[in-house]
Amino acid sequence: MASSTLQVMDLTSLKAVLADLSGQILPSRFEKAQQPDPHSLQLGFRTLKGMIWLELSWQAEAARLVQIRPPKRTGSGSTLAQQVQHGLRQLALVGLQQQGFERVVQFQFAPRPGEAAVRTLVLELMGRHSNCLMLDEQKRITAIARQVRQHQSRIRPLSSGDAYCPPPALQSLPPQLNEPIEQWQRRLSLLPIALGKALRETYQGISPALVKQLIALPPTAADPSPALLPSTPVDSITSDQWLRLHHRWLQWLKHLDQTIFELHFEKEGGYCVWNNPDDERVDQRDDQQDAGVGDCLSLRLGLYYRHHLNARRLQRRTDELRQLLQVSREREEAQRQEQQDRMEDTDNAGTLQHQADTLLCQQNPDRDSIDRAQKLYQRARRLRRAIPVIQERLRHHNQRLALLDGSESFLEDLIQAEWDDPAERSRQLEDLKLELEELLAPKQQRRHAGPPPGQPQPLALATTGGLLIQVGRNHRQNEWISLRQARSGDLWFHAQECPGSHVVLKASAAAASDQDVQEAADLAAWFSRAKGNRRVPVVMASVDHLQRIPGSAPGTVRHRQAELVWAEPDRARRTLEAREPLA
Repeated sequence: MASSTLQVMDLTSLKAVLADLSGQILPSRFEKAQQPDPHSLQLGFRTLKGMIWLELSWQAEAARLVQIRPPKRTGSGSTLAQQVQHGLRQLALVGLQQQGFERVVQFQFAPRPGEAAVRTLVLELMGRHSNCLMLDEQKRITAIARQVRQHQSRIRPLSSGDAYCPPPALQSLPPQLNEPIEQWQRRLSLLPIALGKALRETYQGISPALVKQLIALPPTAADPSPALLPSTPVDSITSDQWLRLHHRWLQWLKHLDQTIFELHFEKEGGYCVWNNPDDERVDQRDDQQDAGVGDCLSLRLGLYYRHHLNARRLQRRTDELRQLLQVSREREEAQRQEQQDRMEDTDNAGTLQHQADTLLCQQNPDRDSIDRAQKLYQRARRLRRAIPVIQERLRHHNQRLALLDGSESFLEDLIQAEWDDPAERSRQLEDLKLELEELLAPKQQRRHAGPPPGQPQPLALATTGGLLIQVGRNHRQNEWISLRQARSGDLWFHAQECPGSHVVLKASAAAASDQDVQEAADLAAWFSRAKGNRRVPVVMASVDHLQRIPGSAPGTVRHRQAELVWAEPDRARRTLEAREPLA
């Protein structure tokens, strides 16, 4: 699973989003507020063209204001969502304000367009200090996403009921279009430090991403100097590079001043909203640039952040699950080895028995010999009595190691499931982690004896012939589709002698063709540890011939009257990429 490079929303991006949104939602009527997670608030606005949804997030590493597609109905019962819903009911959004180079946005709400604002929603995008607040007419805080106590910040504590205090003023200088190049260069080269650091510390609104965009000077034959980097010392920059860098600086400021923005995504995973590589001029706004602004820049950025945050969430959950599997496997293998060592010790029972017999076979054995012989007999009996117990413990550890093998196979399948929706993959990973934690917990610590609440959601696909195929993505889903959901006449598939998913072809609905059977067998081969092979033997049996093994983990079955079908995993991969999973 590839790592995700997420670009922080800086001042330039924020201005671009506000320029895009102003033409879409001013004015509009507030309708809905919901909080899908602890760090985000989703707001729905009714316009003449329909509903527009915004996402306001104060997440430290991804604080943002973006437009999103209509979200699922979730999180409307949170305290913050209810406070915002109550405070903004029947109000119209009449203003979007952002002053200077501060990443602070004020949403102003009034009873009707043209009237004075009676509520203000403030979004502060300031890294780990980001926050979201709702203010009344007297600018007092009526709702807040993050309470900031006195011991957390002596400069600016924030709590419900307090008068709102804006963030402290930025200490660096505001960039200006009319600043002479000599003064601009002198300020940046005042100290012999790196160029990126000089730009960020001298002027407001400069982010690491903007630094890279500013110093991306096209090469010229007249200046053979090395390309500029954020780490380039300011005292090593040539005069020609200073001139060209200043030209880029003015371009950026003109885009801000004239609100000319166009979104471009970069190969490294970032984006740029002001630097059009095909057009160096920004003085005249043409139809193409206007189309770029109106092309829902804020929605495209919303999709960008959703994609990268989903990728990060997937990576985090994958790492957690891998660590859990590794720790669990090491523990089970160590405990199994301990039992194997004890089993080897039981081989000494015969030796101890022989030593005791030798002592008692002496002529007129003394009392000490009799006592030693009795102790040897007792030790031999204890070793023999321990054999069934040790054998049961070995079976227990072997079952748990087999369960871990299956979970590792499920994890690898989910990692490579590029055809899955990222949110669905994330949910499947979370289900697998919760299932594994419960199954590996001691019996007295398990939350419940049965499956977790809610119906399992295995992967569902349609064959070429129109029959339904279900694929288990964890142990409980395997058991659900094979033993609980299956009907007489359904066919069950599993890679032979290999950890993997159960696959059930719903042949009870209609007769299965050879093509249907082959597609189900291919899927069973793909969702197994043998997926790297060209051909894989797959066991096919009627679900009527399946039986759960008592005392074993969920999804562990035995079968009779089975047939062997040869399958090709790569064929299943092509099928998955070409077809949409069923809802």
